[in-house]
Amino acid sequence: MANLKSSKKDIRRSEKRRIANSQKKSAIRTYAKSIQKSLKAGNKEEAVVFFQQYSALLDKAAKKNIVHKNNASRHKSRMAKKINSLTAVPVTQES
Repeated sequence: MANLKSSKKDIRRSEKRRIANSQKKSAIRTYAKSIQKSLKAGNKEEAVVFFQQYSALLDKAAKKNIVHKNNASRHKSRMAKKINSLTAVPVTQES
């Protein structure tokens, strides 16, 4: 246990930050799950709306160092690829 007043204050601050950061990460995961559900249902319009929010949350989290910027970029890229693959017309070989 901390003895110094400043150490006690630092513990309080870091606990507040931990809670706030975990809430933001949870919101990001929730949007990711919503996008996945929309994709499974074949509802691209809904997935795109969720993706816009998901992307904004990831950018804000990366800006505040809650997640690493490369991690945020990777997740956005992979999710965009999944959404775009929903409407991609498969190329068939005709002989």
